[in-house]
Amino acid sequence: MAIHPRITGGRRQRQLPLPVKNALLAAVAAAAAVSVVCVLSFTDTLSYLGLRPRDVDKRDSSRRYLYWGGRVDCPGKHCGSCAGLGHQESSLRCALEEALFLDRILVMPSRMCLSSVHNTKGILPPSNATSEKRWETDSCAMESLYDIDLMSRTVPVVLDNPRSWYEIVSRSTKLGEDGVVHVQGVSRAELKQNPLYSDALLINRTASPLAWFMECKNRTKRSSVTLPYTFLPTMAATKLRDAANKMKEILGDYDAIHVRRGDLLKTRKDRSGVERSLHPHLDRDTRPEFIKKRIARWIRPGRTLFIASNERTPGFFTPLSDRYKLAYSSNFSSILEPIIENNYQLFMVERLIMQGARTFVKTMKEYDSDLALCDDPKKNTKVWQEPVYTDG
Repeated sequence: MAIHPRITGGRRQRQLPLPVKNALLAAVAAAAAVSVVCVLSFTDTLSYLGLRPRDVDKRDSSRRYLYWGGRVDCPGKHCGSCAGLGHQESSLRCALEEALFLDRILVMPSRMCLSSVHNTKGILPPSNATSEKRWETDSCAMESLYDIDLMSRTVPVVLDNPRSWYEIVSRSTKLGEDGVVHVQGVSRAELKQNPLYSDALLINRTASPLAWFMECKNRTKRSSVTLPYTFLPTMAATKLRDAANKMKEILGDYDAIHVRRGDLLKTRKDRSGVERSLHPHLDRDTRPEFIKKRIARWIRPGRTLFIASNERTPGFFTPLSDRYKLAYSSNFSSILEPIIENNYQLFMVERLIMQGARTFVKTMKEYDSDLALCDDPKKNTKVWQEPVYTDG
């Protein structure tokens, strides 16, 4: 939900996806399933739905908002599709960092897009391990993934639903042309220092059309990172954190490995018909016989080993059981099935489990100090190479 652009600051651009008040009215009415056909004013309609209008008070006078779009990575090339949870979190973290830098409240999308590639049933029930059935919905409520109140203790956020947007719409109407400013290609520093932007109630930013996280390309300079990679994983919704805590209590003293296969094993043939991969050693290094060799230096025999993986083949990791006590999410179905609605939620629980392990081995390194199963670089690989399946 959003509001219609009324003035443009900075570079002039096409209209952004902030719908007009009538669109907001229609969305609110639809959500309330109102079947009465009549013409109501914006204020009257919100009052009719139980959203009481109120004047700007002293607290409101200091509030400033930042809006990046109605869904993560949109506007942009991902409006018709979406990436996995990790990519969307990188983009969302980038927007949160800018809000923190500008000392503004982030108007966050109220729903998270679920990529069909990363939302396949079959992880929880072992009997469905090879199923390719997609979960029914293509999005989920942001509140089903994250604890918004907990997040707001670090970076204040509101969701772009009718209730929160009504307050912003109401205030921008009162403020007239000082209400909203639309920007594209403007640096954070200028947004903070230039009164044209800093004095506006709402900054409506069009981020990089490639992905929101492109606005944070300088994250390689660690001094510029205001929110660590672990921030959003630790902001998991209360029910997900509670589930993870119950599972950790049952696991006791344990180690964990994350084995990402599935989508990362994608290959393509070159002109000579030879199969090539962006991660040439990944298939080999994430097979049980190689995992056993790799982790022997870090995890001693007899330990409880929690495995989080998108591998669907039944019994794939069984060869590890002669050395370790294996545990999977499927062992905790009584805890997870009542609350898990999609694989994004499941992975958020698994991340909390992995973070709580005595020793955690990732699929590939993110930092030099990480323990990893595979030495192939995780990101920025554009060279397709012939897969390697042997030692050496």
